[in-house]
Amino acid sequence: MVQINLEQREITLKIVYYGPALSGKTTNLQAIHQLMDPSVRGRLMVLDTSDDRTLFFDLMPVFFRSRSGFSVKVKLFTAPGQVMHASTRRVVLQAADGIVFVADSQRSMTQANNDSWRDMVQNLKQNGLHIQELPVVIQFNKRDLPDIRSDAEIDEVARRGREPVFKAVALRGQGVMETLAGLLRLTWRTLDARHGLASKLHIEEEEFVQGLLRLSPAAHLQAPAGRSTP
Repeated sequence: MVQINLEQREITLKIVYYGPALSGKTTNLQAIHQLMDPSVRGRLMVLDTSDDRTLFFDLMPVFFRSRSGFSVKVKLFTAPGQVMHASTRRVVLQAADGIVFVADSQRSMTQANNDSWRDMVQNLKQNGLHIQELPVVIQFNKRDLPDIRSDAEIDEVARRGREPVFKAVALRGQGVMETLAGLLRLTWRTLDARHGLASKLHIEEEEFVQGLLRLSPAAHLQAPAGRSTP
Protein backbone atom coordinates (compact mmCIF):
# COMPACT_ATOMS: atom_id res chain seq x y z
CA MET A 1 0.00 0.00 0.00
CA VAL A 2 0.95 3.66 -0.15
CA GLN A 3 4.19 4.63 1.59
CA ILE A 4 4.18 8.09 3.17
CA ASN A 5 7.49 9.28 4.62
CA LEU A 6 6.85 12.57 6.40
CA GLU A 7 10.49 13.04 7.37
CA GLN A 8 11.73 12.66 3.79
CA ARG A 9 8.52 14.21 2.41
CA GLU A 10 8.03 11.32 0.00
CA ILE A 11 4.89 9.49 -1.16
CA THR A 12 5.20 6.25 -3.14
CA LEU A 13 2.28 4.40 -4.75
CA LYS A 14 1.89 1.24 -6.78
CA ILE A 15 -0.48 0.80 -9.72
CA VAL A 16 -0.84 -2.56 -11.47
CA TYR A 17 -2.05 -3.22 -15.03
CA TYR A 18 -3.81 -6.60 -14.97
CA GLY A 19 -5.62 -8.61 -17.62
CA PRO A 20 -5.50 -11.66 -19.90
CA ALA A 21 -2.46 -12.51 -22.01
CA LEU A 22 -1.82 -10.18 -24.95
CA SER A 23 -4.59 -7.76 -23.95
CA GLY A 24 -2.20 -4.81 -24.20
CA LYS A 25 -0.83 -4.21 -20.71
CA THR A 26 2.76 -3.71 -21.81
CA THR A 27 1.58 -1.70 -24.81
CA ASN A 28 -0.18 0.67 -22.42
CA LEU A 29 3.04 1.32 -20.53
CA GLN A 30 5.01 1.74 -23.75
CA ALA A 31 2.50 4.31 -25.02
CA ILE A 32 2.49 6.18 -21.71
CA HIS A 33 6.29 6.24 -21.74
CA GLN A 34 6.33 7.73 -25.23
CA LEU A 35 3.62 10.30 -24.53
CA MET A 36 4.85 11.57 -21.16
CA ASP A 37 7.25 14.42 -20.61
CA PRO A 38 10.68 12.89 -19.83
CA SER A 39 10.90 15.11 -16.75
CA VAL A 40 8.15 13.15 -14.98
CA ARG A 41 8.87 9.56 -16.00
CA GLY A 42 11.71 7.16 -15.45
CA ARG A 43 13.07 4.33 -17.55
CA LEU A 44 10.64 1.67 -18.77
CA MET A 45 11.91 -1.77 -17.83
CA VAL A 46 10.36 -4.56 -19.91
CA LEU A 47 11.07 -8.23 -19.21
CA ASP A 48 9.56 -10.38 -21.93
CA THR A 49 10.06 -13.69 -23.69
CA SER A 50 10.96 -14.49 -27.29
CA ASP A 51 7.28 -14.44 -28.29
CA ASP A 52 6.88 -10.88 -26.90
CA ARG A 53 4.87 -11.98 -23.90
CA THR A 54 5.67 -10.51 -20.51
CA LEU A 55 7.63 -13.07 -18.48
CA PHE A 56 7.71 -11.41 -15.08
CA PHE A 57 6.59 -7.77 -15.06
CA ASP A 58 7.19 -4.36 -16.58
CA LEU A 59 7.92 -1.35 -14.44
CA MET A 60 7.88 2.39 -15.08
CA PRO A 61 8.07 5.09 -12.38
CA VAL A 62 6.24 8.41 -12.78
CA PHE A 63 6.95 11.27 -10.40
CA PHE A 64 6.56 14.97 -9.60
CA ARG A 65 7.14 17.38 -6.70
CA SER A 66 4.07 18.97 -5.18
CA ARG A 67 3.78 22.63 -4.28
CA SER A 68 3.84 21.58 -0.62
CA GLY A 69 7.26 20.00 -1.17
CA PHE A 70 6.38 16.31 -1.34
CA SER A 71 8.06 14.04 -3.88
CA VAL A 72 5.26 11.89 -5.30
CA LYS A 73 6.23 8.70 -7.13
CA VAL A 74 3.84 6.25 -8.78
CA LYS A 75 5.26 2.91 -9.89
CA LEU A 76 3.37 1.41 -12.83
CA PHE A 77 3.59 -2.39 -13.02
CA THR A 78 2.15 -4.97 -15.39
CA ALA A 79 1.23 -8.49 -14.33
CA PRO A 80 1.88 -11.37 -16.79
CA GLY A 81 -1.34 -12.72 -18.27
CA GLN A 82 -0.32 -16.31 -19.01
CA VAL A 83 -2.01 -18.92 -16.83
CA MET A 84 1.37 -20.45 -15.94
CA HIS A 85 2.48 -17.26 -14.16
CA ALA A 86 -0.21 -17.26 -11.45
CA SER A 87 2.27 -16.98 -8.58
CA THR A 88 4.00 -14.03 -10.25
CA ARG A 89 0.69 -12.20 -10.68
CA ARG A 90 -0.03 -12.68 -7.01
CA VAL A 91 3.34 -11.21 -6.06
CA VAL A 92 2.95 -8.23 -8.39
CA LEU A 93 -0.45 -7.44 -6.85
CA GLN A 94 1.00 -7.21 -3.34
CA ALA A 95 0.50 -3.76 -1.81
CA ALA A 96 -1.25 -2.39 -4.92
CA ASP A 97 -2.88 1.02 -4.47
CA GLY A 98 -4.89 0.84 -7.71
CA ILE A 99 -5.54 -1.43 -10.69
CA VAL A 100 -6.14 -0.93 -14.39
CA PHE A 101 -7.84 -4.06 -15.74
CA VAL A 102 -7.01 -4.26 -19.46
CA ALA A 103 -9.69 -6.29 -21.24
CA ASP A 104 -9.46 -7.46 -24.85
CA SER A 105 -12.42 -6.11 -26.84
CA GLN A 106 -12.58 -9.13 -29.18
CA ARG A 107 -15.66 -11.29 -28.66
CA SER A 108 -13.47 -14.38 -28.77
CA MET A 109 -11.64 -13.10 -25.66
CA THR A 110 -14.72 -12.63 -23.48
CA GLN A 111 -14.12 -15.82 -21.51
CA ALA A 112 -10.43 -14.99 -21.08
CA ASN A 113 -11.38 -11.55 -19.74
CA ASN A 114 -13.80 -13.09 -17.24
CA ASP A 115 -11.28 -15.72 -16.14
CA SER A 116 -8.59 -13.08 -15.65
CA TRP A 117 -10.94 -10.90 -13.59
CA ARG A 118 -11.79 -13.81 -11.28
CA ASP A 119 -8.09 -14.65 -11.03
CA MET A 120 -7.37 -11.05 -10.03
CA VAL A 121 -10.05 -11.04 -7.33
CA GLN A 122 -8.71 -14.31 -5.91
CA ASN A 123 -5.10 -13.09 -5.92
CA LEU A 124 -6.13 -9.89 -4.17
CA LYS A 125 -7.83 -11.92 -1.44
CA GLN A 126 -4.69 -14.00 -0.97
CA ASN A 127 -2.80 -10.73 -0.48
CA GLY A 128 -5.31 -9.52 2.11
CA LEU A 129 -6.85 -7.00 -0.30
CA HIS A 130 -10.47 -6.62 -1.41
CA ILE A 131 -11.51 -5.31 -4.79
CA GLN A 132 -14.38 -3.31 -3.25
CA GLU A 133 -11.84 -1.28 -1.27
CA LEU A 134 -9.39 -0.62 -4.12
CA PRO A 135 -9.53 1.97 -6.91
CA VAL A 136 -10.10 -0.04 -10.11
CA VAL A 137 -10.83 1.02 -13.69
CA ILE A 138 -11.49 -1.16 -16.73
CA GLN A 139 -10.03 -0.49 -20.16
CA PHE A 140 -11.44 -2.24 -23.23
CA ASN A 141 -8.45 -2.27 -25.55
CA LYS A 142 -8.03 -3.17 -29.24
CA ARG A 143 -11.05 -1.16 -30.40
CA ASP A 144 -9.57 -1.12 -33.92
CA LEU A 145 -10.03 -4.86 -34.55
CA PRO A 146 -13.00 -6.57 -36.26
CA ASP A 147 -15.55 -8.63 -34.34
CA ILE A 148 -15.27 -6.66 -31.12
CA ARG A 149 -17.88 -5.96 -28.48
CA SER A 150 -19.91 -2.94 -29.55
CA ASP A 151 -19.80 0.45 -27.86
CA ALA A 152 -23.34 -0.20 -26.63
CA GLU A 153 -22.26 -3.47 -24.99
CA ILE A 154 -19.33 -1.80 -23.28
CA ASP A 155 -21.52 1.07 -22.14
CA GLU A 156 -23.82 -1.52 -20.58
CA VAL A 157 -20.85 -3.05 -18.74
CA ALA A 158 -20.06 0.41 -17.39
CA ARG A 159 -23.68 0.97 -16.36
CA ARG A 160 -23.89 -2.31 -14.45
CA GLY A 161 -20.56 -2.09 -12.63
CA ARG A 162 -18.95 0.22 -10.10
CA GLU A 163 -15.70 0.58 -12.04
CA PRO A 164 -15.23 3.39 -14.58
CA VAL A 165 -14.79 1.98 -18.11
CA PHE A 166 -12.53 3.36 -20.84
CA LYS A 167 -12.03 2.42 -24.50
CA ALA A 168 -8.59 2.32 -26.08
CA VAL A 169 -6.32 1.42 -28.94
CA ALA A 170 -3.15 1.27 -26.88
CA LEU A 171 -0.90 0.54 -29.85
CA ARG A 172 -1.81 4.00 -31.20
CA GLY A 173 -1.74 5.66 -27.80
CA GLN A 174 -5.50 6.23 -27.91
CA GLY A 175 -7.25 6.13 -24.55
CA VAL A 176 -4.18 5.21 -22.50
CA MET A 177 -3.73 8.56 -20.77
CA GLU A 178 -7.46 8.90 -20.17
CA THR A 179 -7.45 5.46 -18.52
CA LEU A 180 -4.52 6.34 -16.27
CA ALA A 181 -6.05 9.72 -15.41
CA GLY A 182 -9.28 8.01 -14.39
CA LEU A 183 -7.44 5.65 -12.06
CA LEU A 184 -5.26 8.42 -10.59
CA ARG A 185 -8.38 10.40 -9.68
CA LEU A 186 -9.92 7.41 -7.93
CA THR A 187 -6.62 6.69 -6.19
CA TRP A 188 -6.27 10.27 -4.95
CA ARG A 189 -9.83 10.24 -3.57
CA THR A 190 -9.23 6.95 -1.76
CA LEU A 191 -5.92 8.14 -0.28
CA ASP A 192 -7.36 11.52 0.62
CA ALA A 193 -10.15 9.85 2.60
CA ARG A 194 -7.66 7.63 4.44
CA HIS A 195 -4.62 9.88 4.83
CA GLY A 196 -5.78 13.46 4.24
CA LEU A 197 -3.76 14.26 1.13
CA ALA A 198 -5.47 17.64 0.85
CA SER A 199 -5.99 18.59 4.49
CA LYS A 200 -2.72 17.25 5.94
CA LEU A 201 -0.27 17.04 3.04
CA HIS A 202 -1.75 19.89 0.98
CA ILE A 203 -1.85 17.94 -2.28
CA GLU A 204 -5.06 18.63 -4.17
CA GLU A 205 -6.63 16.27 -6.71
CA GLU A 206 -5.89 18.36 -9.81
CA GLU A 207 -2.27 18.91 -8.83
CA PHE A 208 -1.86 15.19 -8.19
CA VAL A 209 -3.35 14.14 -11.53
CA GLN A 210 -1.90 16.87 -13.72
CA GLY A 211 1.52 16.62 -12.09
CA LEU A 212 1.76 12.93 -12.93
CA LEU A 213 0.27 13.19 -16.43
CA ARG A 214 2.46 15.90 -17.91
CA LEU A 215 2.71 15.20 -21.64
CA SER A 216 5.78 15.59 -23.78
CA PRO A 217 5.67 18.76 -25.95
CA ALA A 218 5.96 16.45 -28.97
CA ALA A 219 3.44 13.89 -27.73
CA HIS A 220 1.32 14.18 -30.87
CA LEU A 221 4.38 13.24 -32.92
CA GLN A 222 5.53 10.40 -30.68
CA ALA A 223 2.34 8.36 -30.33
CA PRO A 224 2.78 4.78 -31.57
CA ALA A 225 1.22 3.75 -34.86
CA GLY A 226 -0.07 0.47 -36.22
CA ARG A 227 -2.87 -1.96 -35.64
CA SER A 228 -3.62 -4.12 -32.63
CA THR A 229 -2.72 -7.81 -32.75
CA PRO A 230 -5.63 -10.28 -32.46
